[in-house]
Amino acid sequence: MQTAPENTPPGTPQAKKAKLPCFMIVLIALGVSVPLLGILSALAIYGVSRYIASAKTAEAKNTIGAISRAAAAAYEREATAQGLLGEETSAGQTANGLCTSAEPVPADIQDVAGVKYQPRLVPGMDFDTGTPASGWRCLKFSIAQPIYYQYHYNAGSGYIASASAAGATGFESAARGDLDGDGVLSTFSRDGVVTPQGQLVLATQVQIENEFE
Repeated sequence: MQTAPENTPPGTPQAKKAKLPCFMIVLIALGVSVPLLGILSALAIYGVSRYIASAKTAEAKNTIGAISRAAAAAYEREATAQGLLGEETSAGQTANGLCTSAEPVPADIQDVAGVKYQPRLVPGMDFDTGTPASGWRCLKFSIAQPIYYQYHYNAGSGYIASASAAGATGFESAARGDLDGDGVLSTFSRDGVVTPQGQLVLATQVQIENEFE
């Protein structure tokens, strides 16, 4: 014969269930969530900063592409003129028909150190320098809006990219920048080379050094 279990009187230790106080639960939750929120915030800030920097570097990549196309167009104009006029050059450009080098815009790299530079839209300044045979006028290239980078066009020599392969018969379109103003420069460049057969060949890729500086 089984004996019925005795009822445990209320209030005895066996009848009580162990419970954590509410404030301890809150403290534990905060201890887990606060560091996690800090990590997520840091990742979000990094992601936004990198997105903004990428948008700025797109300016450099697009602009040196445009400068390269302008150099190719100027070369084609000169080649056409030489074909019509014989052996003489029509505008006194380089022996291989490229526009000669341009002055960098802005002239001082400090003008784009952590800030934008507004090109001066007046005759004989910034992108309106050069002649029909040299510089920005020969390229027929100009920028009116503020820029984050210093832009270069060098033909034959004076290349700023350490990996430039343009040589004596080529040109380099390039951008230098200092987005964070720390004195460490980024460089973007694209080469073009005139072959012995007289064909201008543009590099298919942009060379980049210290992209997000």
